Amino acid sequence: MQKGIVLNFLAHIYLSGENSGLIIGNFIADMVKGKSYLEYTPEIQAGILLHRKIDFFTDNHPVFRQSKRRIIEEHGRYSGVVIDLYYDHFLAKYWSKYSNENLEDFVCKTYKLFISNFRVLPSKAKYILPFLVRQNWLLNYRNLDALSLIFERMDRRTSYQSGMKNAVFSLKNHYQEIEQDFEEFMPELIRFVADQSQ
Repeated sequence: MQKGIVLNFLAHIYLSGENSGLIIGNFIADMVKGKSYLEYTPEIQAGILLHRKIDFFTDNHPVFRQSKRRIIEEHGRYSGVVIDLYYDHFLAKYWSKYSNENLEDFVCKTYKLFISNFRVLPSKAKYILPFLVRQNWLLNYRNLDALSLIFERMDRRTSYQSGMKNAVFSLKNHYQEIEQDFEEFMPELIRFVADQSQ
């Protein structure tokens, strides 16, 4: 797995709604640096910028910061990355609360969209897409064993400085509290994204 790729995709894709350009932009945003987003179509640009707004809102939200403090001793400066994936776990777990579409159908449709637009993806996205599909990350966020494998791969990319190989253990230790954080945070994030489209 390449360095610099964060794997919390589910919430970003979900928050893009039905617009294919927004979905693609939100998916690739962490792999598009600075003003290079201007190389893409207006809809993909909008998705990249929406992703950045979501990240800013999330990183500065008191509930998200509270979640980070719960695991700061175990994961230090990587706590935010870990919490991002925890929140994707809870979104997958409680998917039916947030969407009328079956998660399996949503994931399948998303993979097809990325594959059919493979040529427009940046090189890092092209690199990870086969892993994303073959190992079914978007669906497997809800499975702690599969999530543990994702964290182990990320831990190797940080030269084992992040403690991510133990991230599922940390989640189990704080499961109820972080679950409550997510349930408080997610509706506010949904409202924030809705406000961006008005």
